[in-house]
Amino acid sequence: MRSLVVFGILVSLKALSKVFYRHELRWVGDVPGDPWGGIRVVAFLNHTSLFEPVYLGCTPNRILWQIARRGVIPAASKTIDRPLVGLLYRLVARDVVPITRKRDHTWAAVLDRVGEDSMVVMAPEGRMMRANGLDADGKPMTVRGGIADILESVGRGRLLLAYSGGLHHVQVPGGWPRIFKKVRLGLETLDIAAYLKQLGEPREDEAFRKAVITDLEHRRDRHCYGLEAREAV
Repeated sequence: MRSLVVFGILVSLKALSKVFYRHELRWVGDVPGDPWGGIRVVAFLNHTSLFEPVYLGCTPNRILWQIARRGVIPAASKTIDRPLVGLLYRLVARDVVPITRKRDHTWAAVLDRVGEDSMVVMAPEGRMMRANGLDADGKPMTVRGGIADILESVGRGRLLLAYSGGLHHVQVPGGWPRIFKKVRLGLETLDIAAYLKQLGEPREDEAFRKAVITDLEHRRDRHCYGLEAREAV
C-alpha cells in the first residue's frame, strides 16, 4: 500500500514539474542500450536546493515505481523534522531514513536498510550549496565518504550519477521559489562492480573512501558546472 501511495505522490510531483518547468536532459559518456535498467544507486551531485524534486519531470515512470517499491533515501533530520517539507520528504521513497550527517547510529541504520534489491538515492555532498557557492558554514562543497559505504554494501548493478545544473535560479535556500524556469540535468551510468575494482583494494580502508570522494568531486566539477543555469538568480 505504501508503494502505491509513494508512486502516486512521485507521479504527481512529476506532472507539476512538467507544467511549471522546462527540462534539459543530456547523457555523459557511453550510454548503454537501456540506461535506466539495473540501477541500484542514484548519486545526485551539486545539491543546491530542496526543490530538486523538479528533476522528476525528466524521470521515467519505471524509475519512479522502483523508488516507490524499493527506494532507500538517507535524508537529513533537520529536513525531515520540518513541518510541511518534512512530511513530503518522508513520502518520496519506500524507506526514508533520517540521518544526523555524522558516521553514527543513524548512518548504520541506513546501511541496515540496504537489501538485495534496494535502490539507494542520495546526495553524497550531504548538505546544500548556498548562493555564495559554499555550504551553510561557509565551507567548500565536498563529497562525504558515506557514498563509498553504500557502493560497497550494494556491490553490483549500476550507479546513476545525476549532475545538477543548479537550482538557485529556481529557489535559493531560504528564499521563495520561481516558476517557468529551465532546469538542466546530466546523467552518467557506471557499472558498480567495475567502478569499485577501478578504485582499488582494500575497500575497507580510508584510502578507498578518499578515492571515491576524489573521483566523484572530479566528475562533479567537470560535468555539473558545464550545465549551470545561465538565468539570473
